[in-house]
Amino acid sequence: MTPLLQPSPWLRGASVLAVLFGLMTLKEGGTVLFGGEAARTAAGAYVPFVLWFNFLAGFAYVVAGIALWRRQSWAAGLALGIALATALVFAAFGVYVMNGGAFEVRTMAAMALRTTVWLVIGTLAWRMRPGRTSRTG
Repeated sequence: MTPLLQPSPWLRGASVLAVLFGLMTLKEGGTVLFGGEAARTAAGAYVPFVLWFNFLAGFAYVVAGIALWRRQSWAAGLALGIALATALVFAAFGVYVMNGGAFEVRTMAAMALRTTVWLVIGTLAWRMRPGRTSRTG
């Protein structure tokens, strides 16, 4: 049996945040990708590779959130993997922008938020792995 992450109210909160963040990401990304021309026009100068990454990552957010809720030890690696993948796509987005690609400023803010959120969730989950002592206070 896989050892479980240590119980923590912070971990519970992070799991709920992850699932809600994932569902919102799927809704918003799915609307632009599959909602027709009006949705794409409303999105402005979206960057297709960033949009597709974020949409597909939304599924991983939900899986990670459920795994965190269930305190699965592998959820820590998944959360950190999401953070790393998001940071890499953010860097690629930066290269795209520096090469003159059209973009929305909100995309930059959203990618910074996503990277930060998953770094925090991943770090929290990593610290809750079995065999680590819980620090409180």
